[in-house]
Amino acid sequence: MEIPRDVYDVLADTRTVIAGDRVQIPFELGSALYKRVNNLLKEIGGRWDGRKAVRAHVFPFPVEEFMRACLATREFPSRYEQGWYPTPPRVVDEVLAHAGIRQGVSVLEPSAGTGSIVDPAVECGGIVDCVEIDERRIHILRERGTARQVIGADFLELDPLDCEDGYQRVVMNPPFSAAVRHVTHALGFLDDDGTLVAVMPRTVLLSGDPATVEFRELIALADGTFAPLPDESFAPSGTKVPAVLLVVDAERGGPLPTHGWLRRQPRQLDLFALA
Repeated sequence: MEIPRDVYDVLADTRTVIAGDRVQIPFELGSALYKRVNNLLKEIGGRWDGRKAVRAHVFPFPVEEFMRACLATREFPSRYEQGWYPTPPRVVDEVLAHAGIRQGVSVLEPSAGTGSIVDPAVECGGIVDCVEIDERRIHILRERGTARQVIGADFLELDPLDCEDGYQRVVMNPPFSAAVRHVTHALGFLDDDGTLVAVMPRTVLLSGDPATVEFRELIALADGTFAPLPDESFAPSGTKVPAVLLVVDAERGGPLPTHGWLRRQPRQLDLFALA
């Protein structure tokens, strides 16, 4: 998104201090201009810390290099541009209650954000690998050090067959604009007897889009369930989009295209070719 000219002038002002994890503006702004600057810094991920010793917008990642790049291009990536809405604690509790993660269980979180689901899954005893596309959030995840592995990538571009084994659990809050694609792709990382738990927009229950209809039919064949989450469950994250919780268990020989199913395909195709 383009940085408005007046906001750019404030951030590029030689008096503005951009260092470490902070942006500090040590001069007065009019209320309207301050609001615009504040909104942009919040969109990037900062929060205002008004304590006397701080009085700056503080970010959960080193912001200096990132901010310099934004000013050089006069554009910034909103934290919502990739469909990122942090998973609120109550929703995380619901996800983990259905996932049944226990000590030593392998877990994949394909849209990790800043670790809203990752950290509690580790606390349950899970061995968690996670995927995140945004460099700022990747840094946060690696700094936390709770996940076994943090993969910086577009999840949809990862090949499930590059993993030697499937995961016993997949827990996820994918971008709502592409939720069906993300969840369908995630099934390829799921172990034959694993469980997938995903937060999805409630539109997945109603959409007549062919891909969504096919997805619902697949989940029905696997005896999966869509449980509505309370209205405004994501209000703490800045959206009122209604959501549901998908829970589906895999089994060897079942209808889901799991990791094991994908692994078996070359052998099945070879046998078919010989017939």
